[in-house]
Amino acid sequence: MDDNLSRIPLDAIRVFEATARLNSFTRAAQSLGMTQAAVSWRIRDLEQRLGVTLFVRETRQVSLTAEGQRLASAASEALNLLRRAVSDVMQQDQTVLGITTLQTMATQWLATRLGMFQLANPDLAVKVDVDNALSDFSGHGMDVGLRFGSGQWAGLESRFLIPALFTPLCSPELQAQLNIRTPADLKSTPLVGLPQEWTAWFAHVGLPDDSSPPPPRVVSENQAMEVASAIAGQGIALGNPVFYDREIRNGQLVRLFDKNVALGGGYWLCYPKERRSVPKIVRFRDWMLDMARSDPSNIEACRQSGRVVGSLG
Repeated sequence: MDDNLSRIPLDAIRVFEATARLNSFTRAAQSLGMTQAAVSWRIRDLEQRLGVTLFVRETRQVSLTAEGQRLASAASEALNLLRRAVSDVMQQDQTVLGITTLQTMATQWLATRLGMFQLANPDLAVKVDVDNALSDFSGHGMDVGLRFGSGQWAGLESRFLIPALFTPLCSPELQAQLNIRTPADLKSTPLVGLPQEWTAWFAHVGLPDDSSPPPPRVVSENQAMEVASAIAGQGIALGNPVFYDREIRNGQLVRLFDKNVALGGGYWLCYPKERRSVPKIVRFRDWMLDMARSDPSNIEACRQSGRVVGSLG
């Protein structure tokens, strides 16, 4: 079945509805920001497409024909529904902030601070999606992302937040049990995490690669899972001291050595470049940068790594 609307430009219906509602080409032109001649041309074009006369032209005013009255009633109802729908969508878009984030970042850093953002922005609801994949921000309701990497992603503007530093962490009980005193002692202990990360850490502290450490007991792409195993006393994990500052301070974890290793990249706030000026994104960006700059453990981590919070990727 043919769609007869496919032959009618939506703009022509909009011009017709305004003219019918105001009973004047001149007032319709003023309302729409067009010239009177442009309104008259669009109405005439619409009449030709429909094959009917919609208005009776008089000297100082216009009036609807019977066909015009039928179309005006339907056009007014349809455009009012569309206006309300557009208004609802725009209002929702400005009152809900969608954040896509890595699990470790979400649980160990964002979750303990997000309440402060909501208190400071009571008009803005927050929706958090934990996903390790980088969102394309199209059609998923996500506005900003918190991601690990180089900060270079096509179409996105990225602001640096937290360095990617790693240090050995374990439970106090396991430390006492294993009597760990030097980095070399770790080569005979139960390790948790990716083998290549441990290899990088051992190289960083200057240990010769003449003996391989035992295979890690738990290997995961999720830092939060690895450090949770360490808290449970199952082994020694490499964790970011910024993310686990709270657990270190309250005694759940022991930071065995001051030696950190930078494994490349970092944690970034990113969003589509064309949306950099959207008010809710600006508010969250500024707040996140303030949080990162005021975190004592992150200040120290940035000093050690030479990174600057807020720098562009």
